Amino acid sequence: MIRNVVFVAPFFLDTTMRFLRAAVHHPNAQVALISQDPLERLPGDLRARIVGHRRLRDGLNTDRITDAVADLSRTGPVHRLLGTLEQLQEPLGAVRDRLGLPGMRADAARRFRDKALMKETLRAAGIPCARHRTIRQPQDAWDFIDAVGYPVVIKPPDGAGAKATFMVEDAEALRQALRANPPRPDRPLLGEEFIQGEEHSFDGVSLGGRLIWHSLTHYEPTPLEAVRNPWIQWCILLPREVDHPQYNDIRSVASRALQALGMGTGVSHLEWFRRRDGTIAISEVGARPGGVQISKLISYAHHMDFYRAWARVMIDGQFDPPVRRYAAGAAFLRGQGKGRVRAIHGLEAAQKTVGPLVIESNLPRIGVAPTGSYEGEGYAILRHPETDVVRRALKTLISVVRVELG
Repeated sequence: MIRNVVFVAPFFLDTTMRFLRAAVHHPNAQVALISQDPLERLPGDLRARIVGHRRLRDGLNTDRITDAVADLSRTGPVHRLLGTLEQLQEPLGAVRDRLGLPGMRADAARRFRDKALMKETLRAAGIPCARHRTIRQPQDAWDFIDAVGYPVVIKPPDGAGAKATFMVEDAEALRQALRANPPRPDRPLLGEEFIQGEEHSFDGVSLGGRLIWHSLTHYEPTPLEAVRNPWIQWCILLPREVDHPQYNDIRSVASRALQALGMGTGVSHLEWFRRRDGTIAISEVGARPGGVQISKLISYAHHMDFYRAWARVMIDGQFDPPVRRYAAGAAFLRGQGKGRVRAIHGLEAAQKTVGPLVIESNLPRIGVAPTGSYEGEGYAILRHPETDVVRRALKTLISVVRVELG
């Protein structure tokens, strides 16, 4: 059966385009597109496969998306409404509610998107997560400090990718955070206990409300530390031993968390911590694929195309669990100093040491301005059957290569 799919991509970001390309090449789908960016910005081969397009002034607005989907449905019923951007999940749920489309509804999307509501839901289900408080006025933040002490994390309840996130270690830092983003009743902040330990992620595929497959990622160091220190070069590692008993606890907790939040059929990305005493805690969960090259790493670790697998899950409700053949990792290269990229040091030494393990790279270009993102100015992806080989190579790479700004 050919399914009519509407894909919402407000902006033609590189990662979004990978998922769009997978959808338009899916054999059982014909895809229409809703975007804020003009259709002419798409590559010609991709544009030629789009069967319909509506351009919106605000590609995240629920009412405008609803009208556009309704308009596209005049040529045939819409069977699937898709989008991978974190900020889209709640609007898409609301549109499905209004138009009676299958997929995640608004109430479930809200539990994934609103981090305060998410943690309330998880705690009610007995699932370990960081202590938190909704901050609607500055006094709420001071009351939270009285309850949990320093350090804490202050961030938007609907944030993603550690954006607008503050690590607060003392009273002055809290004052600065509150001045930078003053809380209001209609725009609250989220205070969250800062957990000391290792940070990881857990990516899962669920069919009919049941987690059927997962992947694990280690962050070295944590994304928040990378955000706080723009000079830090960091890496992520997908260990080959994804079914090792040391992960039994997070597999169980993640499955329960996804059920509590309302994941039906889809791909999810869960951030979690292992405390120094060995216990675990959920940080947050997204009802969408992981960012920071994680979908690429999953593809390389299993020698498959995870983007196309995502399309099959979302369009057909089917997934064939792959075998993890390799460990894989990404090293993010970040500029040190101020100005534009002036030089890249250590490439020759890194090539001699870890070159055979590199399967993809996007090196910083001389003269470009820093991205301002924790993903930095470039990256390299490595792969090998042994996890320790990849771990050592990643550490070597971020130690040897230095991006100079000036």
